[in-house]
Amino acid sequence: MALKIRLARAGTKKRPFYHIVIADARSPRDGRFIEKLGTFNPLLAKDAENRVVLNTERAQHWVSVGAVPTDRVLRFLDAAGLVKREARNNPNKGEPGEKAKERAEERAAKEAAAAEGAAE
Repeated sequence: MALKIRLARAGTKKRPFYHIVIADARSPRDGRFIEKLGTFNPLLAKDAENRVVLNTERAQHWVSVGAVPTDRVLRFLDAAGLVKREARNNPNKGEPGEKAKERAEERAAKEAAAAEGAAE
């Protein structure tokens, strides 16, 4: 059985609240789970102590047994010092999209034409 440490959504519409749970990878996101490890409240400030509440002993146990955390939960475990998360690098993230590049080229061409017309 493939185990995952993941977030199960709770709360109401437009007011998310998540439970950090151990679940079979095949079960639905908000469905059956094996054990609840903690909570995550994204509406609180990032430096609030109640934003992420995690039972570190049980999380360490499940990681040692072979449960695989999702990316978001891996961030929480890294912040708690339980698991090392490798830094990711996306060099294309800051590049503008194709349409933005086309608009910039058109704008540069217009400005060059306007500069030529003003120079004559």
